[in-house]
Amino acid sequence: MWKSRIRKVVEDVKTLKDIKKVGSNQRLMKEQQNLGYLHGIWALTNRELKKWYKAPVILIISLIQPIAWLLLFGKSMNLGSMFSSSGFNIPGLNIPKQVIDQIANQILLERFGTTDYFSYLAVGMVAFIMLFTAMSSGMTIVWDRRLGFLNKLLTTPISRATIVFSKTLSSVLRALTQATIVLIVATLLGMQFKAGFGVLDLLLSYAALFLMAMGLASLFIMLAIRATSWESQMAVMNLLNLPLMFASNAFYPISTMPSWLQPVAYINPITYTNDILRQLMLGATGIKSLAFDFMYLSAFGILFTAIGMILSWRYLSK
Repeated sequence: MWKSRIRKVVEDVKTLKDIKKVGSNQRLMKEQQNLGYLHGIWALTNRELKKWYKAPVILIISLIQPIAWLLLFGKSMNLGSMFSSSGFNIPGLNIPKQVIDQIANQILLERFGTTDYFSYLAVGMVAFIMLFTAMSSGMTIVWDRRLGFLNKLLTTPISRATIVFSKTLSSVLRALTQATIVLIVATLLGMQFKAGFGVLDLLLSYAALFLMAMGLASLFIMLAIRATSWESQMAVMNLLNLPLMFASNAFYPISTMPSWLQPVAYINPITYTNDILRQLMLGATGIKSLAFDFMYLSAFGILFTAIGMILSWRYLSK
């Protein structure tokens, strides 16, 4: 009887060892799957980035328009100089230049939240370059489909969600890099930051840009999932480009818009990105609190990224 009990204990120990071995193998396979998933994301993201950083001409061309707007429109639209170039000489009434400067600064501060319109516009140009880069993310799917790369990619074990997410991620990284260059150029041209602007303000600003870029890139990739011609995708981009920019506070405050356009501006994610950047960088008074702005952008980024990945499982095809 003792021998049978000892034999049973030994068998139980062997069984436990086998279970642990199987469990460890399962954990190892799961870790390998996770590593494979991350490797797939990085491989596809790096492929998209190589098209960009190995062709610096593309980077330069993409930066020409926002920098040209900063140089031409931003500097020429010096609203403060309209008031402060000289004093008013009215017969019997001589208003000194210092008084005119104070009036001009007060008007600019009430309308734009800052006394320097160029700084106000510079923030809008950062949002502009983010939008422009996000729009081009959808074109990558169209060209991959036309060149046959998407057909080959769909036959691999890489999931469709990984394909979409990698394109979104590459677009976000490119947009953040270009936004950084635009900010540097704007600073060299005279952009005025608030007193006490620090690292935390900069990190929060980039967090807002990241959320907006994620949502916009996912949106344009969603629109390109079934597209087969670059002409149709370009038509969609041109249709949404200007409305998204001008129906926001990128160039002028929402309070100056007509009443029918203001509700559109208040649901535009670019509006809340600009609001965050102007509060953190310029010290301007926001249309909403920073907490509300971040919650709105977080919902926008997460929602459209999730929708894009879900749609890719169903509609992304050869």
